[in-house]
Amino acid sequence: MARQEAIAASGYLPESGFDYTISPTASVWGENVFSFAEMAQRLPKAVFKTLKKTVEAGEPLDPIVADAVAEAMKTWAIDRGVTHYAHVFYPLTGLTAEKHDSFYDPDSNGGTIAQFEGKTLIQGEPDGSSFPNGGIRATFEARGYTIWDVTSPAYIMENPNGATLCIPTAFVSWTGEALDKKTPVLRSMQALNEQAQRVLKFFGTDGSFVSSTAGAEQEYFLIDKNLYFARQDLMSCGRTLFGAAPAKHQQFDDHYFGAIPERVLACMFEAEREMAKQGIPIKTRHNEVAPGQYEVAPVFEFGNVATDHQQLIMVTLKKVAEKYGLICLMHEKPFAGVNGSGKHLNFSLGSAKAGNMFDPGDTPQGNAQFLVVCSAMIKAVFKHSKLLRAVVASASNDHRLGANEAPPAILSIFLGTELNSIFEAIAGGKAIKTKKGVMHVGVDVLPPIPKHSGDRNRTSPFAFTGNRFEFRAVGSNQSIAGPLVALNTILAEQLDEAATILEKADTSTPKKLGAAVEKYVKGVWDECKAVIFNGDGYSDAWHKEAEKRGLPNLKTSADALPEIKSKEVAALFKKYKVLSKRELDSRYEVYAEQYVGAVIVEAKTCIEMARTQIFPAAVRYQTELAAALANLKAVGVEPDHNTLDIITELIAKLQDSVADLVGLLDSHGKSMEAECEHMRDAVLPKMLEIREAVDTLEGYVPTDIWPLPTYQDMLFIK
Repeated sequence: MARQEAIAASGYLPESGFDYTISPTASVWGENVFSFAEMAQRLPKAVFKTLKKTVEAGEPLDPIVADAVAEAMKTWAIDRGVTHYAHVFYPLTGLTAEKHDSFYDPDSNGGTIAQFEGKTLIQGEPDGSSFPNGGIRATFEARGYTIWDVTSPAYIMENPNGATLCIPTAFVSWTGEALDKKTPVLRSMQALNEQAQRVLKFFGTDGSFVSSTAGAEQEYFLIDKNLYFARQDLMSCGRTLFGAAPAKHQQFDDHYFGAIPERVLACMFEAEREMAKQGIPIKTRHNEVAPGQYEVAPVFEFGNVATDHQQLIMVTLKKVAEKYGLICLMHEKPFAGVNGSGKHLNFSLGSAKAGNMFDPGDTPQGNAQFLVVCSAMIKAVFKHSKLLRAVVASASNDHRLGANEAPPAILSIFLGTELNSIFEAIAGGKAIKTKKGVMHVGVDVLPPIPKHSGDRNRTSPFAFTGNRFEFRAVGSNQSIAGPLVALNTILAEQLDEAATILEKADTSTPKKLGAAVEKYVKGVWDECKAVIFNGDGYSDAWHKEAEKRGLPNLKTSADALPEIKSKEVAALFKKYKVLSKRELDSRYEVYAEQYVGAVIVEAKTCIEMARTQIFPAAVRYQTELAAALANLKAVGVEPDHNTLDIITELIAKLQDSVADLVGLLDSHGKSMEAECEHMRDAVLPKMLEIREAVDTLEGYVPTDIWPLPTYQDMLFIK
């Protein structure tokens, strides 16, 4: 049987290919990155200075420098054994895309010559019609352009028999419309900088480029490759469509932060070493809550670089895992009944002069700046909670949100007791007592705000954690680009509003500025305090309370995705030149099609597995059991038919439900929204009905007959 063979082959641990004591990770840090240090050594000073201004200050790239950069980049790469280059981009699939071209062209003497010009560095032309575009491009309109993102460093991707220079790029259509996830990130960062500068001028810290920063914690599962290949649902869908809960899973909380298994730790060491070569600042690794679940977390980086690095983290984890006989599962809910996997997006913003703008200040002036920016974030989430739910919507994340450890689909903000009290005091015009003493109202005399002004809340989808907000609803399999674009843009809108209010007020003295800030903070709090919730987001009581407060609860992607094309969202993105209505509409079409497509693949896989694996195994056991009972009766023993009756009933239920599901797949909605609703309301519930029958059968069919590796096998065999 496939299951027994998979179990027997599990547990392979290869020998490491290198000695960490001879070649420590610190010695390879950033060696595959065309970094500032490399540029400084290889570029003329004037060229390097110009390029650095573009990267650090957001100034336009001077095309004159492109040839010099291209030559230096080519020489550096070839010196490291590189033969090809690739413009790496991030289409709306959510995956990484790349087309490889050789540096080498034939010369007139029968040899080759390495060539790489500035125009080639700046722009490439992959086929633009073969990626999801949501109707922006027709099939016969194939032109798409990759455009070098100078702010994200080029890097070398090594393979066992070669290496490729990877150049991060944006991907746009012939008409300039965004076909990718990077272009809106760059646009939204520009919008955020423009509005942040207007706010910062009141506090004397404007000037240097303000960037959003991000550090996304990546959760994932590792299971043995042999068990994975014995599960058609994992291979096709990324999650198990069937599987009874084992007697022991995570209920004893003994896996979280526990000792990491040897094979897993070996895999982590090598994956992190490869990430170190790419300059990805990995800081943390540990066991997560569920058996077989782990987490890796980097420190903060500029938003666009963090987005690129997140894609590299996923690619690297998957690639290295296979060397150790493991498969890395990024699906948000690969196993029902245990913790799913998220990608907690830690979000902040700042500049060289302003520092971290979500960091409470050490002075009254610094606190005033913090309170303005924090208030802007509160109002942004309150006003655009539906959008934030929409940008984390997917068929896979629907299984996670609101289940086990994951935050609910209701977007609320956790501030912590003390910070919450500060806002309430400002709104109410009262002095309050804190751990630091009495805090008087009047921003100009406000003492330093504690940086860790409360406990952490793991049930909140959007929590303040000392010097940043943690957006915990992002799914583990998702690019952080969409959430980052939304956060940048909605915060830009509210900083715009705050700046406009302050510009109209009398801020000629520190005291008057403090009064204007206090008035703004009070206004935001009075309007938006309904979105603040510091309690248990998992509780039924919160769902009832949220409904009373008028907070939306978009439980599924079918509920949330239409928000992407709403008039309010279209106006927002148009105003800040992040996405046109046409680009937004295209994204809705792409993401809705992906939702429907994912459910259809799962349904077809469910049908096939039920018919070709589960049904035959159940009938085989039914036949054996019936024969055994007949033999007992033949020798004068009256057998108990209870188990046979249960098996027979479950088989009949399985057959009927599968037939129903086949019929449901033949039904289609008249629009994309109707199609999504059909998947949500008809197809997914029927699949769950089939699962209930199969999982019950698993508890009866003997293990030597049951065809699938069980949860016990997959979660605990290391």
